Amino acid sequence: MTTTKWVLDPTHSEIGFKVKHMMFTSVSGSFNSFEVTAETDNDDFLDAKIEFKANVNSVSTNNEQRDSHLKSADFFDAENFPIITFSATELKLNSLDDYTLTGNLTIKGITKSIQLDVENGGFMKDPWGNLKAGFSILGEINRTDFGLVWNAALETGGVLVSEEVRINCEIQLVKQA
Repeated sequence: MTTTKWVLDPTHSEIGFKVKHMMFTSVSGSFNSFEVTAETDNDDFLDAKIEFKANVNSVSTNNEQRDSHLKSADFFDAENFPIITFSATELKLNSLDDYTLTGNLTIKGITKSIQLDVENGGFMKDPWGNLKAGFSILGEINRTDFGLVWNAALETGGVLVSEEVRINCEIQLVKQA
């Protein structure tokens, strides 16, 4: 059986997250520099070897001061841990286009197994004849599990930054010849 390699279409993909701020609104962010690769023997991706890397220095929340704080040792410590990685260990089919993706996420040198919900949007040829696969990915992690523990108590109770981080990704992969 021939292994097929799939690579990221970066112009049609995004890695996003949301975190509650002051416990009543969410702040959105993204990583603007990232890679995704998949190798598979079948187009259903169930046997896929999936790898993800994000450059911590590319984090963006549309606020330069906040982005600098996120890159500091209080959060990601980009100087010592410049890359976030994810390596899939299992992709389980739940229904026709609904999967559970399990894998090892490494942030700030700490690796934990996480699960993500994946919707397979299907396969489509673009106008230039390239076969593409589209996926929507949702999940949640606790940032303190990965050593991102900085916070500030609020005068009215609660904390400035939630421990829960919601992950929201849109990924297009291109089948390689």
